[in-house]
Amino acid sequence: MEPRAWQLTDDLTEFLDTAGDFLRSRPALHTVTLTVSEALRTRGPYAHGAEPPRFGVLRDGGGPVRATLLHTPPHPIQLTPLDPPEAAALAGRLAEAGHQVPGVWAERETAAAFATAWQQRTGATAEQSEHQRLYRLAGLTPPDRTPPGRARVADAADRELLARWYVEFAADTGGRIRQDPAQWVDSRLAHGGATLWETPDGTPVSLAGNLPESAGQIRVAPVYTPAALRGHGYAGAVTTEVSGRAAATGAEVLLFTDLANPVSNRLYQRLGYRPVADFATWTFAAAVG
Repeated sequence: MEPRAWQLTDDLTEFLDTAGDFLRSRPALHTVTLTVSEALRTRGPYAHGAEPPRFGVLRDGGGPVRATLLHTPPHPIQLTPLDPPEAAALAGRLAEAGHQVPGVWAERETAAAFATAWQQRTGATAEQSEHQRLYRLAGLTPPDRTPPGRARVADAADRELLARWYVEFAADTGGRIRQDPAQWVDSRLAHGGATLWETPDGTPVSLAGNLPESAGQIRVAPVYTPAALRGHGYAGAVTTEVSGRAAATGAEVLLFTDLANPVSNRLYQRLGYRPVADFATWTFAAAVG
């Protein structure tokens, strides 16, 4: 086998058997690949899209795994950190195989290197569409003031509200709807992964979600307050509740923020979250003509 060769597969079990130890070795940096892989394992291959997923590992000959690829069409491919030559080699391998790549999500430098290589290889245009920061909870610092009301775990009676807020959150952040809203709600209700802050009269005003524990970490996502209800401390209160509950399990607690939103970044740092790494999404469009 050639040094540092990419091995592509459609078999999730094969991928996890080969790359599982590598992914768990740095669970914070690999959090999205870990959680998506777990969703595919527990909920089936179409948990994140209508097409079968594709996986890849980069190895030093027959030795240790150096990097991974995960693709759940029609979403961007997800990559763990690569150096520019490795990113270029992957772009060439995927282009030769006729693999359709709508975009890439990875640590900032890796995403940029792959986007450049994909442009050069295919003639596609590339545009950075998201810039995110991954945070780790160092020690929870609750807000000085908590708004009136309480947090409660959402239940089946909140199904319609959660589906609507999931769609609104995607629109508000400029992201895409990555799952069918009803499926997303069902997956969250199944493990108590949606918590609402409600006012004293029982009106829900803010949401903080969390994914199931994976490789000793729990990721908080999403955090959403409708625009008309912002500025009252609801997001801080409900995020504190979910973060504290996750930390009490002994897990490492993570979350992503959009760097275009300085308000949320300041909030999470006040609550005790500290930066880990920056990530970016690049979106590709085929060349015309």
